Amino acid sequence: MSTATQEPTYNYRVVRQFAIMTVVWGVVGMGLGVFIAAQLVWPQLNLDLPWTSFGRLRPLHTNLVIFAFGGSALFATSYYTVQRTCQARLFGDGLAAFTFWGWQALIVCLLVTLPQGLTTTKEYAEVEFTGAVWMGIVWVAYAVVFFGTVMKRSTPHIYVGNWFFGAFILVTTMLHVVNHMAIPVSWFKSYPLYSGATDAMVQWWYGHNAVGFFLTTGFLGMMYYFIPKQAGRPVYSYRLSIVHFWALITLYIWAGPHHLHYTALPDWAQSLGMAMSIILLAPSWGGMINGMMTLSGAWHKLRDDPILRFLIVSLAFYGMSTFEGPMMAIKTVNALSHYTDWTIGHVHAGALGWVAMITFGSLYHLIPKIFGRERMYSVGLINTHFWLATIGTVLYIASMWVNGITQGLMWRAINDDGTLTYSFVESLEASHSGFLVRFIGGVFFLSGMLLMAYNTWRTLKAPQAERHALGATA
Repeated sequence: MSTATQEPTYNYRVVRQFAIMTVVWGVVGMGLGVFIAAQLVWPQLNLDLPWTSFGRLRPLHTNLVIFAFGGSALFATSYYTVQRTCQARLFGDGLAAFTFWGWQALIVCLLVTLPQGLTTTKEYAEVEFTGAVWMGIVWVAYAVVFFGTVMKRSTPHIYVGNWFFGAFILVTTMLHVVNHMAIPVSWFKSYPLYSGATDAMVQWWYGHNAVGFFLTTGFLGMMYYFIPKQAGRPVYSYRLSIVHFWALITLYIWAGPHHLHYTALPDWAQSLGMAMSIILLAPSWGGMINGMMTLSGAWHKLRDDPILRFLIVSLAFYGMSTFEGPMMAIKTVNALSHYTDWTIGHVHAGALGWVAMITFGSLYHLIPKIFGRERMYSVGLINTHFWLATIGTVLYIASMWVNGITQGLMWRAINDDGTLTYSFVESLEASHSGFLVRFIGGVFFLSGMLLMAYNTWRTLKAPQAERHALGATA
């Protein structure tokens, strides 16, 4: 029997589908983000229509970039990684295909319902009851495919990247089910089982851990596979990766109350959230250091490899945003930062700098391999994309830092007689230049995304390279 016939054939069809839709939804979601950023600079772009107003389009933007772009990236990379590291074909080809089409159906549901104002109003959980049930069904199918593949592995060891993917899948299931517990009264209207401070606590237990597990733990699974592969180096410390995993999943789940400082939430719960958020800095930076130190002895590769630059710079933004988050969780800092654009800047330091850039690097590594090409069509375009994304991210977060601190100081300024020094409208006027810079940063970032879409399209049009045995697929 030849070596080629002994090698497993992998299911790259579903990986290809999710990879392409990651790029498509990236363009759509980020394009919508730039448009609503423009609405804050030029309010007439709201068009005086309810379904094109900022209030309707903003949750659509967040859902598109998190679930359509980020979710598709996680499906693609986890399906690719689990097959390669387990040396086994995906469990259940039909079920894997269902997860693709089911997930795209969910995105279409969001595109239709959110502009109509059909929403739970819960951050990152706006999809109404019917859509939430469908999302749960697709997610359970995803868990069966992923863990089924792990169980049928032909290697004795479960690579640490799969630990992170597995934890992200399990905890996201728990978060989704608990936060969406509701009483439906129609297809797209329901009332949550919780009320008052309890509802707020459940929502931000979900909201923060949607960031912690969907947008952090899953993408760390991506990091632990694609950085060593692109660098051609083993992960710096396997022991540290295990410590990183258990510390992160143990601590992250407790940090949600820091979103509710100075509210009706009991003070002990607020303080617990603050303390856990500060402790969370240790495992977060442990993972960042592990990823960066993987380049020990290979730092020179950054000069010529823009894909590796994407992956490593994403870790720099991850380190920065996971330092900033615990600092903003401190009550005295939060008193200044909360409800301001500083929070928006912090979120996008993680969303653009970490999530999007680790995704770009991973896809640039992945796309040629799953489509049987030698490399991406243009390394120069990847390099240009890197600089557009980096400059765009820096412009975005710097403008929001300035806006946020300005707003916080203006809102707390009082006259000698105890009256407010500034009206809210005055703080809004002071924020206008920051909104403009944020819009420009978004245009930079979106331009890079468009270059990626063009580069991907040209790569797919190029003649197919000779298949390797491991690249054979149904």
